[in-house]
Amino acid sequence: MSLFAIGDTHLSLNGKKPMDVFKGWDNYVERLTKNWNALVNPEDTVVVMGDISWAMSLEEAKQDFAFLNSLPGEKIILKGNHDYWWNTRRKMDAYFAENDFSSLHILHNDAYKIGNYSVCGTRGWFYDSEEKDADKVLLREVQRLKTSIEAGKALGGEPIVFLHYPPVSSQQSCAPILNLLEEEGISRCYYAHMHGDATKYSYNGVFHGIKFELLSGDYLKFCPKLVELIK
Repeated sequence: MSLFAIGDTHLSLNGKKPMDVFKGWDNYVERLTKNWNALVNPEDTVVVMGDISWAMSLEEAKQDFAFLNSLPGEKIILKGNHDYWWNTRRKMDAYFAENDFSSLHILHNDAYKIGNYSVCGTRGWFYDSEEKDADKVLLREVQRLKTSIEAGKALGGEPIVFLHYPPVSSQQSCAPILNLLEEEGISRCYYAHMHGDATKYSYNGVFHGIKFELLSGDYLKFCPKLVELIK
């Protein structure tokens, strides 16, 4: 049994927003399928770290969910900045059940125990956002992350944190999230969101005692990353 992760699948199987117009995204669904099938077994778990589908609603995202559900393994999905289909937990769980998307599980104010580890996380927020009410959004995300980590610890597993937004870069850091990770004794944090030329500013290494690593889809060449081999 293994734990994998990948972010930013940016699925658009309804054809409304094709990604292959961007450099490095040619045949990305086929590449993702091939790589996923080669690595992931039915007993494995894959954390999909936001920006999952371009759809604007749950129903519009049905083809994308069906595609993910058809791939091997259990999938734990968290929200990205482009997941406009995201709804209440109750509605998403009900929609997945109605459509028999049994391998899809929402990560939101909770955690999942996988072996001796707990999958924790939330969307996160930018360290330099200038959007209206950005401070309130950031504090809300910090609280959601804290709730998730506490849930993970209650399950008895070592918490591994997954975020959509990067909490650190080569030039900046998001202090409230970084401080929380330190306070909670987190040793590993994986993030996504960064693409193309922006990946040169990603931070991959140990910072304040925490290992950070970028796992966005195109950065990984659409190949899920092995996070932990669980015996």
